[in-house]
Amino acid sequence: MGIGLILGVSGAFGSDLAPPGPRIAAFVATGIALSFTGYGLDRALRLSHWFAGRRPARTATVGAAMTLLTTLASFLVVRAATRGRVGLDDLPGFLLISLVMSAVFTALAFALFREPAAAAAEAPGTVRFLERLPPKLRGAELWAVEAEDHYLRLHTSKGQDLILLRLADAVAELEGLEGAQVHRSWWVAREAVTDIRRGDGRATLTLKDGAQVPVSRTYAAVLRQRGWG
Repeated sequence: MGIGLILGVSGAFGSDLAPPGPRIAAFVATGIALSFTGYGLDRALRLSHWFAGRRPARTATVGAAMTLLTTLASFLVVRAATRGRVGLDDLPGFLLISLVMSAVFTALAFALFREPAAAAAEAPGTVRFLERLPPKLRGAELWAVEAEDHYLRLHTSKGQDLILLRLADAVAELEGLEGAQVHRSWWVAREAVTDIRRGDGRATLTLKDGAQVPVSRTYAAVLRQRGWG
């Protein structure tokens, strides 16, 4: 809103040819829309396995995307406000100003709003994976993580949900919690196991939420060494 107000009042991009009221309203509305767009894009990239741990790359990607969007949005707003007095030959000027604005404000946003996961990684004794829990599951006990295609199904004391992540990466981030990978598709917390059944040379774990978890022979010996029974 602040950026849009400044652009509208100053008559940026040659919009001073238009009446102040409409141009200020148009810039403020555009600024709000672009802010939500940038925030949404950043949230979407965080779900990507490649971008999740690459903050500089994510910053650059969001900044580049917002530069193009700001250029297009500003051009259309000013063109409409000035009734076509701004043409395509003015686009380079829009691009240059949008580039500077997007670079400054994207860098400022990333600097001011630290990610919970990054903060957790710096604090000793914390489990980074818990910061990936969706808002509705925050504060819940994590009972198990189940791989489903490219997603992970989280079994918790507050219910279930899906996140986009590989199980191998999740297991690495779960270090610090008492638990173990028991199958190529399952990681289980020790305290979540209520029963262990064996039959036909295989074991099955029953969790607090009633889920039945198979234990593969690859991990069975490791679990016995850890005293899982």
